[in-house]
Amino acid sequence: MTILGISAFYHDSAAALIEDGRIVAAAQEERFTRKKHDPNFPANAVQYCLQYGGTTLNQLDAIVFYDKPLLKFERLLETYYTFAPKGISSFLMAIPVWLKEKLFLKRLIREELEKLGYDPKKKVKLLFPEHHLSHAASAFYPSAFERAAIMTIDGVGEWATASICLGEGKNISILKELRFPHSLGLLYSAFTYFLGFKVNSGEYKLMGLAPYGDPHSPDIDRYVKTIKEKLVDIKEDGSIWLNQAYFDYATGLRMVQEQKWADLFGFPRRNPEDELQAHHCNLGLAIQQVTEDIVIQMAKEARRLTNASNLVLAGGVALNCVANGKLQKSGVFDEIFIQPAAGDAGGALGAALAAYHIYYGKERIIDYERDAMRGSYLGPTFSDLDVELMARKYKATYTSFDDFNILSREVAKILADGNVVGWVQGRMEFGPRALGGRSILGDPRNAEMQKKLNLKIKYRESFRPFAPSVLAEDCAEYFDYNGPSPYMLLVHPVVEKRRTELPANYDSFPLREKLYYQRSDLPSITHIDFSARIQTVHKDTNPRYYQLIDAFKQLTGYGVIVNTSFNVRGEPIVCTPDDAYRCFMRTEMDYLVVGNYLFDKKKQPEWQEKDNWKEEFVLD
Repeated sequence: MTILGISAFYHDSAAALIEDGRIVAAAQEERFTRKKHDPNFPANAVQYCLQYGGTTLNQLDAIVFYDKPLLKFERLLETYYTFAPKGISSFLMAIPVWLKEKLFLKRLIREELEKLGYDPKKKVKLLFPEHHLSHAASAFYPSAFERAAIMTIDGVGEWATASICLGEGKNISILKELRFPHSLGLLYSAFTYFLGFKVNSGEYKLMGLAPYGDPHSPDIDRYVKTIKEKLVDIKEDGSIWLNQAYFDYATGLRMVQEQKWADLFGFPRRNPEDELQAHHCNLGLAIQQVTEDIVIQMAKEARRLTNASNLVLAGGVALNCVANGKLQKSGVFDEIFIQPAAGDAGGALGAALAAYHIYYGKERIIDYERDAMRGSYLGPTFSDLDVELMARKYKATYTSFDDFNILSREVAKILADGNVVGWVQGRMEFGPRALGGRSILGDPRNAEMQKKLNLKIKYRESFRPFAPSVLAEDCAEYFDYNGPSPYMLLVHPVVEKRRTELPANYDSFPLREKLYYQRSDLPSITHIDFSARIQTVHKDTNPRYYQLIDAFKQLTGYGVIVNTSFNVRGEPIVCTPDDAYRCFMRTEMDYLVVGNYLFDKKKQPEWQEKDNWKEEFVLD
């Protein structure tokens, strides 16, 4: 039985293919179109999945869309009705789009599929599970658990903004839902907006900014108190009530009532690209703390309702790695699995799995040792010929290696010498994290590496932290954690023995001084609060990446390297060798490795294309 899942028309469109319950392929549309968070119908991703699965649209058993558009329309109408006459301008903008396109989504999907060769006479079944069920299925079915509590937390689906479910075998039971307009995801996005970042893409920046807040500042307690008294009422079961007098997302064109927030917190909304001040950092820390409290409170309720010892997580808020780490440390559950594509892209996979196990009633085959995501390496790959054709196109100079052992030792030496390396191997990752398939790598011991990567390679804000990729068996040598974290979704502290003692007045340092103070013997991956967003690298899921880090360990004694996604700010992660070479040549990266081919920047012909990535990609 072959099923195609699709998510589209909001943000992060994607497609996923499963065969007899096994995940075959999954990819986001943005990687093909080069438009970050592309919301359009994922035609390229669909074609890739079908091609990789060796099938066609007309041979499928079902095509499954990740939510119910009519329920969404109901929520839209009810919301405008409830708040009327407020929101008339937003209503006049939204309703024509719905009446013209989204209300007739079934027809639109069929039309898009017909462009790809779908024959309507074949009458392949088209199914529409609910948004939060798609999220829940994406986390539970690939997990290694027979039975688990399921928490999904995001902005909003149709009506639900958070849900607690119980997964048992092939079944998922919805136990409790939080409904729009009360939403933890939208609360966090409101602060993302107020602090000058882009909603639906800048939330991870807010998470990265939070540790720059001074935890000893009286501002933190004041901000937390204000948030809890004026903006959000947190109930005992983790559900929340948001005071709509301060928000504008339900019917307006912005997230918040800006003047009211300025009065609450004592400063106006930060403009994008403005210098970050201490009060911005402190407010970021305050909302991060409130978010963590709510997530843990919800988890306690999930444990109470299900009596399950394991938890699975999905939805956009499940990408908050700091909250995930705190939840794991809390001991509310014995084990936690987080869907690596936790946002809307993962809804495509969840929709397909929900159809297979719930609609068709098919049993699960569980591997109790590991999850079924296959390291999340589910995207397109490439051949040696693809690399050689790319090199011929750009007249690029390279060295090819027949023995990967020799190449990995050579790259380890290049990294140890302080160089930045673009690394493209095997299948592309599904989800927002680069996991050693499409990564930029550096030496974590190098005190200048964070500055170099942010300012000269990624062209992004200097405060942004970088993640470590560590050999799975060496994790406890560097971090206060000794379990798996293959998807870079958990933040844990750097161990005490590797830390540097901070000066007494450290908390009063300006942001930039804090940023560049050497906090450990791994300065490039140690965040300002001594934490790190960990990726454990496992030999069975990514043998080449494992081998490179092992070669680095043999050379330096450190089984850990810096890993960041292979892209510049505003650009999706690279997909093809061509994408990789273009990004390599338009940045100050030193070397590029694609498969068994090594490109040295100093030996490349001058880049002739005068295009500017800053004009090509909209800043996120």
